[in-house]
Amino acid sequence: MGGDFNDVALGILENPVKPGDTWPDPEALPDLRSPVQQFSEKLLPSAFRPWIVDITERMQCPMDFPAIGAVVSMAALVGRKIGIRPKRHDDWLVVPNLWGGVIGRPGIMKTPALEESMLPLKRLNVEALEDYSRAENDWETAKMVKQAQAEVLKSALKGAMKKNLEFKDIASELTALAGDEEKPRAKRLIVNDSTVEKLQEILQANPNGTLVFRDELVGWLRTLDREGHENDRAFYLEAWNGTGGYVCDRIGRGTTYIEAVCLSILGGIQPGPLADYVREASKNGSGADGLLQRFQLLVWPDDPKDWQNVDRWPDTPAKNRAFEVFKTLDGLDPFTVGAKQEREEGIPFLRCTDEAQEAFDAWREILEREKLRSGEPDMIEAALSKYRSLIPSLALLFHLADVGTGPVGLDSLLRAFDWADYLETHMRRIYGAVGNPALSAAHGLLRKIREGKVSDGMTLREIYLKGWSGLDRESLPEALQVLDEYGWARIETIQPSGNGGRPTSKIRINPKIGGAN
Repeated sequence: MGGDFNDVALGILENPVKPGDTWPDPEALPDLRSPVQQFSEKLLPSAFRPWIVDITERMQCPMDFPAIGAVVSMAALVGRKIGIRPKRHDDWLVVPNLWGGVIGRPGIMKTPALEESMLPLKRLNVEALEDYSRAENDWETAKMVKQAQAEVLKSALKGAMKKNLEFKDIASELTALAGDEEKPRAKRLIVNDSTVEKLQEILQANPNGTLVFRDELVGWLRTLDREGHENDRAFYLEAWNGTGGYVCDRIGRGTTYIEAVCLSILGGIQPGPLADYVREASKNGSGADGLLQRFQLLVWPDDPKDWQNVDRWPDTPAKNRAFEVFKTLDGLDPFTVGAKQEREEGIPFLRCTDEAQEAFDAWREILEREKLRSGEPDMIEAALSKYRSLIPSLALLFHLADVGTGPVGLDSLLRAFDWADYLETHMRRIYGAVGNPALSAAHGLLRKIREGKVSDGMTLREIYLKGWSGLDRESLPEALQVLDEYGWARIETIQPSGNGGRPTSKIRINPKIGGAN
């Protein structure tokens, strides 16, 4: 919508407020959040159900939170150990690493629930670091012994050469000592806070991949949007695929070659910052590369309707049963579960049973022919397109957790389909506001009014110049049109005194609400 700012306001509102106008009782704005499917424990592998239910009850949080943390942690453990080929004959390979996040207001236990669900992964990470410490000490000791042996042999070699004695055997022994054993690599299952450069170094030693945990994901996403971070963004996009390597050439650092780049990512998000980010990404094109849509396990559940004071010991047997699944996946030998490998450096893979293959092909037909050709907003269509890899990834993970061997069966695939239905409702809630920018802007403006940042009598120009996300020159009058319709605020147009000049548009806030001052 072009033209002068005041012209825009006048064009939208044909009946500006007049002195003495009465105010109605304000009505609640329509909820931007579309309904979402409630999480069911049946979506989880059977070994996880009592554990996740116990976390949910003790923390009084949505079950979605620990469930997402558990599934992403499981995906990080499997990493590149084994993949799935979703087609019967094609060589298309999907690695089951996943990006996930949980959305909720402050204080709803997002981080504690995620931390609790990552405890098995953290325990394995501690054990791996302890193993590395022992291996490094053994390596250092062996290195010192070799150095001492080499010094003795060098001395013997010099003596033999001075006396013109046979020294070939001594030289051979010295040559045998020259080759150092490769230094042990530190296995890292979790990385909490790292620069891209350090993360690349960690991945050099961890070709199977690792989990990046970010307490607040929007801040991380905004960092990748900044000028000068284009290469960082490209690196993460490549790491989501999980199938290839990465070469980084930098002056000063030289060339960094990473054999395999595979990352799972997990974190929390607050609704307000996320809504701003989604709105900005949809408008300025920063979301065109699909970075946000790669968070396939991104959920925004309703707040719990009730709260109970649950004070009991954690369910240790349930926790131990879940840990055994994580431990098995950590030590997974893909060939013992029936995986095939076409070349030595290739990722081992499973395929589906005939029954599961037919079901996947039928589901894919619906996705490609209907859902991706129905004229959805770009961000929703981009998110749906990522389900091509999401469903095979989930099916493989559930198969490894519940069955453990052979081709991926129908039960695991059907559970993945149930996840797709569940996740789609959350995806539509997250991106739905993009399809109704006027209502979204109205919610944003009402929030500023309630916070006292917008006061009665401010000009629209004053509000616009604040630079608030979603309340720009074009969207602000549209937001006020919605607020007027529901009785929260109006535009008052003041004509200039004397000759010349332009009308001034001001906001008038319903005195029945607390923001009028």
